[in-house]
Amino acid sequence: MKNLLLLLTLLFVGNISNEETMSWKETSKLTWADFKGTPDAESDAVALTASGITFGYSVKTDGDRIIDFSTTVESHFYPNKSWYVKDKANNHILRHEQLHFDITELYARTFRQQLTKLQVNQNVKAQMDRLHTSINEAVKETQRRYDSQTKHSMNIQKQKEWEAFIEKELLSLEKFSS
Repeated sequence: MKNLLLLLTLLFVGNISNEETMSWKETSKLTWADFKGTPDAESDAVALTASGITFGYSVKTDGDRIIDFSTTVESHFYPNKSWYVKDKANNHILRHEQLHFDITELYARTFRQQLTKLQVNQNVKAQMDRLHTSINEAVKETQRRYDSQTKHSMNIQKQKEWEAFIEKELLSLEKFSS
């Protein structure tokens, strides 16, 4: 259990924070230098990734009627809440942590895709809130399943399968990248 990894997915949705964040970028991968938090001395985990989806929207009204809306959805990594144990970390574990961030981006893209399907009406805010809740539940469950199936990166074959799966899914939703 000494190599046990832990994920903390923080879903800072709809909140504006002054906390340091890094946006997900196709051309930029996480490095251990990005993990600035203090390791939890009581944890068996080697690393912890804090990532989440930020979501905001505005509506345009004409009197009491909603006539248009716009949204922003971003996938973020939180350096000060992410940490690793220096003498136990390696490149394999870093790839595992990167995939947690990639999963967050996958759901940000899914969220963007689903938002494009919404029609302007008087219930659009409630629809966005329900969609937001649904996305949060889905990303949380996928992150949990990823760690479970890969045994927190220790199952090398499952890790490779997840990497291929997420890469394929991100590519399929490339149109919805930020």
